Parts: sequence; structure tokens; C-alpha cells
Amino acid sequence: MSRLWRFVAAGLALLALGVGVFAQDQPEPSPAEEAKKQRQQLLEQGGGILPSDLYVAQGEELFKAVRGPKGVSLEGCDFGRGAGQVEGVVAQLPRYFPDTGRVEDLDSRIRSCMIGLQGFKPEEVKRSEVIAIAFYLASLSHEATVDVRLATPQEKRMYALGEELFWVRAGPRDMGCATCHVTYRGKRSGVLPLSDVVGEKVAAHWPAYRYSNDSALTMEDRIRTCYSNLGMPAPDYYSDAVIALGLWLAVQSNGAKMDLPGFIR
Repeated sequence: MSRLWRFVAAGLALLALGVGVFAQDQPEPSPAEEAKKQRQQLLEQGGGILPSDLYVAQGEELFKAVRGPKGVSLEGCDFGRGAGQVEGVVAQLPRYFPDTGRVEDLDSRIRSCMIGLQGFKPEEVKRSEVIAIAFYLASLSHEATVDVRLATPQEKRMYALGEELFWVRAGPRDMGCATCHVTYRGKRSGVLPLSDVVGEKVAAHWPAYRYSNDSALTMEDRIRTCYSNLGMPAPDYYSDAVIALGLWLAVQSNGAKMDLPGFIR
């Protein structure tokens, strides 16, 4: 190699080293910052409309439509504030409902009203419709303050179950919710840091639109995905396990202002 080329090669090596060091010194954007950037890009591309807005519109149509064997809308459903009162109700769920005799979250309450009020059979309730209606109701609780109370024995028992499920380690990997979100919070799993679901008051951001795979999710979907990621069978939709975990997380989020529908990676 000539003297000139040795000089050029050395210069390029130093330049590459400098670029590498510079890149390492640059702080990576936080998930919240990244989501904010992606949200703005989608707003610009969609003419001021987010994909989550489409789910909200679909949910509103389903909520107000006269449907089912009984030929009624869901506007008569009681979400905790009385029939037809839906402003801010998501901020107070899960809670105990005397008409079903169980603690219900947003998803299961929608399903209960589709069955009890509209007359659908359980197997006729479509998951996609529950999600869309959940997005609509969530939009009516935007900026409401999370206020989930443990006022009944049923709610206290469900909360205790949720707390136990959050901390317990099980399955083939001997892991649980707290393994990722307490013990290893801030560490990376793939491209994302593991979140502090308690400190971040995570329940204030669900249901949410996930832009990385263009999907609408509720807290039940998120909990079931976590179980699958840990190599364990996912609890059934609307089951006590997912409702209990959702209740525990909601109580940890008390006092937070809801940002709904959420927008996440």
C-alpha cells in the first residue's frame, strides 16, 4: 500500500471511530418521545386523523346502533354511573356490578351488556366489536382522573388476586409480571426498555393503538400478550385473571390523568 493510501485509510478509520463514539454519546429517544414523533407523522399523513380515530368512530356506531335479538342499543348499558351515563366511566373501571354479580373491566362490561341487554349469545360477541366499543368509550374518558376504588368485598378479593398474580413467578421460565416490570425495569427486551408499569401509571393509557403493528388493543390484550411472552398459556378473555390484574394496575394508576385512546409502540 502506498504512503498516500495508508494515510487515507488511517483517516477513514479515525473518522469511523469518531462517528461511532458520537453515536454512542447521543441519548436514545424514550418510548414516549418516539411515540409522540410517530403520532405527529401519522397525523400529517392522515390529514389530522389517527388510526385510533377510526376505531372510535366504528365503536360509536356500534354502541348507538339498534342490534341483537332484543333490538336495542348499548346506550342503556350501566357502566357504573347509571344507564346511559358514559362520560368518564373508563376512569372508574374495573368495579363490581350487582346485575352480573362480579367485578368487571371495560371489556367484560361491554360483553355483559351485549349479552344481557341486546340478547347476543356469548359465542356471538365479536372481539373486534368489543375493542371498537372500548375505544369509543375510552375517548369519552380522555383527561378524566383515574379513580378506581375498592368499596366492596368482591373488589377487595379481586384486587388481592391481581396483586398475587402480578408478583408470582411461574411457568417454564420461572417469571412473572414483576420480573420484567420491577426487577428488570429499564433494561432492554428486544428494542424496547421494560417499562415501570406502576410508576408510569400504565392503566391511564389503555385501550391503546399500537403503531408498530397497526393494531387496536385493550388492557386485556396486553395482559394476555405478556403471558404468552413468558411462555405461559394466556388467560381467557373476560376471565377473573385478566380482570384482577387490570384492577390491580388501575388502582396503582389512581390520580393519573387519562390519555385515551393511548398511542404506543
